[in-house]
Amino acid sequence: MSASELTKQELPALDLSALEPVLTIISAQLLRRGWMLATAESCTGGLIAAACTELAGSSQWFERGFVSYSNAAKTELLGVDAALIARHGAVSEPVVRAMARGALMHAHAQLSLAVTGVAGPSGGSADKPVGTVWFGWCLPGATTGQPPLLHSEVRHFAADGLTTRAQIRAATAQHALGWLAGRLAALD
Repeated sequence: MSASELTKQELPALDLSALEPVLTIISAQLLRRGWMLATAESCTGGLIAAACTELAGSSQWFERGFVSYSNAAKTELLGVDAALIARHGAVSEPVVRAMARGALMHAHAQLSLAVTGVAGPSGGSADKPVGTVWFGWCLPGATTGQPPLLHSEVRHFAADGLTTRAQIRAATAQHALGWLAGRLAALD
């Protein structure tokens, strides 16, 4: 399920149980492979981890979640280089990729997802307006011993008409988990 499948009226009141269908897919795929997931979240403040642990039995596939809201937390918890944040800003592709790698390095997990963005209502800029969110996913290599596959992308949720903090955070969680579910299913 993607964020676009939920109406603008549903997003502000998104109940974590609304993510259950996509989490059921993720859990089945991870359990089948014996993999664990770690999350690194900034703008969602742990919403993705909370959604994962809302599903009964998630301790069998969800290893841990890092809430790295501040730049210092990104550095201290995930090992993101402070110079990288200073050079590119916290809401950037290099930082989200470092967050995804850092989550894997600091957890007992085989894959990770990371998000960093501007949920609003303030904090945006001309380059990074409210609704800008960077996503990063680190997945196991195709064969044992290969380095993890790292994928990142940006979404501009305001362009989709999602403008409130609640809408942006909900859409972020939905997109991060939806992409992961699709990618895991494609591995078959």
